[in-house]
Amino acid sequence: MRVLVTGGAGYIGSILCERLLDGGHDVTVVDSLIYGQQTLFQLCADPHFDFVFGDVRCEELMRRLIKQADVLIPLAAIVGAPGCDRDPWLARSVNLDAVLLLERLRSPQQLVIFPTTNSGYGTKSGAVHCTEQTPLEPISLYGRLKVQAETELLSRQNTITLRLATVFGFSTRMRLDLLVNSFVYEATTNHYIVIFEKDFKRNYVHIRDVGDCFAHCIENAGPMVGKPYNVGLDAANLSKEELALKIKEYIPEFYIHFSEVGNDPDKRNYIVSNERLRKAGFEARRGLDQGIRELIKGYRLMPRGPFSNL
Repeated sequence: MRVLVTGGAGYIGSILCERLLDGGHDVTVVDSLIYGQQTLFQLCADPHFDFVFGDVRCEELMRRLIKQADVLIPLAAIVGAPGCDRDPWLARSVNLDAVLLLERLRSPQQLVIFPTTNSGYGTKSGAVHCTEQTPLEPISLYGRLKVQAETELLSRQNTITLRLATVFGFSTRMRLDLLVNSFVYEATTNHYIVIFEKDFKRNYVHIRDVGDCFAHCIENAGPMVGKPYNVGLDAANLSKEELALKIKEYIPEFYIHFSEVGNDPDKRNYIVSNERLRKAGFEARRGLDQGIRELIKGYRLMPRGPFSNL
């Protein structure tokens, strides 16, 4: 398959592109490199890989690139609630308008696999598993834009949407704002953390399982199209307290303070069922323990900051 990945130089894209190439696909990435990332150099020797520097909101560019693809994976986004709140106009233009542009330009024969977020489930009790039929009640601009884009895409033909759990694991375009990545970073560098709302739960998934899931969707699209799928680990529906204590098993000197004063602006609290995806033939297999060990090892490779003696 010829696969076009927008935002392919980002956190997920840097792993996904490698996985798709290993699976025998031709991969073209379009990315504006707004973070100055240099994450895809190792793929340039592969004749089945190509890179285009550009903006996914440019209709002329996207019309040309979409015409050449069999599969479209729109990863390009301003990711996370803080980033979207910082520049709402940019968030809307990239996270929604660019997706609608892609949908308008593609043919019904072209498969779209769209990554959204299970943060769309919002603030639940944390006691009942959210399925794909659970009402979506996003509490952030990021969540609302993702839900709106998903709704538009699923109203058209030949679309699969993946409601990703909180992703963890190392990528060549690393992110420290994701919960597991952040907690392990604090444990390995500062050795302490203050946690608000310790009982709030969410689901997690390893970044390489995300890459494998996209590949599975391409290879098994027929029976999967037209539906959203939760993508996470059933064994990783954890509270923030449970996650922190799991990390402490590997870093005993990690001091954890659960604060009763103050609050976390991220109010998400839900657990998720991934049964629909499992019935479609895919199940995440990399556990939190593997991810924590990987992150501890990776953070040893990260340079010290210019203002730190740690």
